Amino acid sequence: MIAIKKFFITLLMSISLMVSMAQTSPKDLNYFLNSAHFTSPLLKDLNNQRRSAKVDSLIIKATSGFQVNVNSAGLYAPVVKGYGFDEVLTNGQALEGYLNLSYNLLNGKRLNNQLEGVKIQIDSIQYASTLSNFDLNRTITDQYLTAYSSQLQNIFNIEVVNLLEKEDGLLKQLTRSNIYKQSEYLTFLVTLQQQQLILRQSNLQFQNDYATLAYLSGIQDTSKAVLIAPNLDGIKMASEQTFFLQKFAIDSLRNANLKRNIDLNYLPKLGVYANGGYNSSFILQPYKNFGASVGFTFSVPIYDGNQRKMQYNKLAIASDTRSIYRSFFIDQQKQQLNLIRQQIAQTDALFSKINDQIRFSKSLIDVDRKLLHTGDLRMADFIMAINNYMTAQNLYRQTTINKLKLINQFNYWNK
Repeated sequence: MIAIKKFFITLLMSISLMVSMAQTSPKDLNYFLNSAHFTSPLLKDLNNQRRSAKVDSLIIKATSGFQVNVNSAGLYAPVVKGYGFDEVLTNGQALEGYLNLSYNLLNGKRLNNQLEGVKIQIDSIQYASTLSNFDLNRTITDQYLTAYSSQLQNIFNIEVVNLLEKEDGLLKQLTRSNIYKQSEYLTFLVTLQQQQLILRQSNLQFQNDYATLAYLSGIQDTSKAVLIAPNLDGIKMASEQTFFLQKFAIDSLRNANLKRNIDLNYLPKLGVYANGGYNSSFILQPYKNFGASVGFTFSVPIYDGNQRKMQYNKLAIASDTRSIYRSFFIDQQKQQLNLIRQQIAQTDALFSKINDQIRFSKSLIDVDRKLLHTGDLRMADFIMAINNYMTAQNLYRQTTINKLKLINQFNYWNK
């Protein structure tokens, strides 16, 4: 009675899974990648940083042009019984208000260097954005492969349970006919119940892996869907791995920009200004104190404690550190790619042997089933044949997923 209940529970679960798969539109890897890129707050943040940096360049251009200001100030310093500020210095009272126009000459090189600094900042943000895209692709692809593996495991477990359940009725009759001992049938029944439990566990595992995939992709609907077999097109061989080295090139350009900025701080500075308005102490003919003035400012740095050389030394230290990291990264990248390439080759070598094992195991099950129906096979031998087939299938699936994950890793580092 318990076995019959188990059979119907498994049958209903299998039917439910098949119906849900039939009703759900299949989803491929690109579906999750596109969703992850669309919802990623980091990518949106980096895009906004790029836009903000472009605004910074406009601000720099605006501040380098003519500047117009309105300035106003007033003063009243009373003297009471001889006590108060010296009227010779304060004039007792004063009022000024004027419009000031100023412009910095000899500023072209400084302006160009500032704009170059903003461009380097934009390039740095663009690099971070591209790297975030690559990281997101790798993470989503890896989780997709995990969920797809769970889906294959679930489907395979359904096939195994269906295979065992088909034999259950016949083995009962053979046991009642004393062709098989009761203990042998109980051994088979324990195996069937164990596989039914494994099926439930694999179903939960697929549900959890799919929910994680949806979570990472920014998808709120976590109901299971059919995942299409991923196609990573094998390893992509690049003639040169240049993307990751862009970071060091950008840092080098930033150092050069900072060095030019240091040099520009030691160039002469010249500015001109003109203003017009009202400035009066109200002592003599205040109504005539409207006027205008023009002038210039000029400065040349002479000595600042040798700070220029000190700043050069800091940049040289930073450049040396960057060279160390660059050389180390190049060596690590080559080692990583060689290791992954070796693992892929070793994985490929397993497939022929695994396929032979699957073929032999499947043939053995077919033969054992015929012998089982006539009572010419021990139950333990049939169960062992099924276990061998399951082991071979699991090994094939795991090896396939591992190879796809290795390809995903290789294509990430081979930029």
